[in-house]
Amino acid sequence: MAKLKLSPKDNFIKLCAGEVPDYIPNWTMGGIWPPSGKRTDRPPALMGGPMIGPPPSPPEEGVPLTPFGRPTEYKDMWGVPYQANAETNWQGLPKPNEFILEDVTKWDQVIVKPVIDGPETKDWATMSVEGVKHIDRENIGVVSMIGNGPFQALMGFMGFTEGLVALVEEPEACKELLNWMADFYEPWIQPILDHYKPDFVYMLDDTAAKYAPFFSLSVFKDIFKPIYARYAKIAAEREIPIIFHNCGRCEDFMADYVDIGVKVWDPAQTSNDLLQVKADFKGKLAIAGAFDFVPDVNYNQVTEEEMKQKVRDTFDTFAQDGGYAFLGGYLGRSDEQEIAAQINTWINEEVDSYGYTFYD
Repeated sequence: MAKLKLSPKDNFIKLCAGEVPDYIPNWTMGGIWPPSGKRTDRPPALMGGPMIGPPPSPPEEGVPLTPFGRPTEYKDMWGVPYQANAETNWQGLPKPNEFILEDVTKWDQVIVKPVIDGPETKDWATMSVEGVKHIDRENIGVVSMIGNGPFQALMGFMGFTEGLVALVEEPEACKELLNWMADFYEPWIQPILDHYKPDFVYMLDDTAAKYAPFFSLSVFKDIFKPIYARYAKIAAEREIPIIFHNCGRCEDFMADYVDIGVKVWDPAQTSNDLLQVKADFKGKLAIAGAFDFVPDVNYNQVTEEEMKQKVRDTFDTFAQDGGYAFLGGYLGRSDEQEIAAQINTWINEEVDSYGYTFYD
């Protein structure tokens, strides 16, 4: 009789513990999914926990909606204007040339704390029961997002040009602003962990371009690492695995991520020396990704065998001896969604078949 393999939750826990999992997990930056969606005996892990901030407000009159029903222009709870269009694949990005903070030394005259009820006002017992009552916690993991991305927040306030200059010329003012924001987010973490009891926590901040970080390692250690450590502290003390999202070539920061308790890094893009990262942090840090797909030809010329071979090659290269979870697919432009869905079906079919038997 064949050995019954672990649920995706327990398999991912095994990965986070530095052990070789039963099969290659399929992580999606929001849950651990059955690779093709066909395996009903391996249900997904789900994001759980409250969203910190005011509820979405209806769009202003005359503002068109995206194909997904969200407004194409809106403001976040800190007052940053966002814009979504076909060129951004309908994802909201800070609106160009309408940045709200020009001088970081005057942040306290410009940036206003969101007017929302604090964590002490919440009925956590009821919220947590209602929030996860549909989840089979024996088999399905809960992932709670904690903190915020301080670098992305600063760039949202100032734009990249002024924001990066501010990090160099006014580091103390940047630290004051970002730690003041952390003072807002940090009190939410303990009640989330106390009541939702997540199996994993998720942190994120995109601090790198494709081939290099946006700032030096010394800036990372001085300004950003202490804030990440504030957010990670309670989860790390409770030995809840931390997953950290950071795009681009950010391998320089991995030792510091491990230092604050991070167990998995996504999306671990191929502009990093991923095999060296695996070797350097064997048993301490797993990579989720190593699958950056941009077609070499016109997107509608991509073949099924090409995509399935790419999955096999990725696993053969990066999944040996564990320390690896799959994360990948083809986003496609807004006018490519039909072929993107087909390409992703081929990818996930191979993740399911080859990944599920890889360690056998």
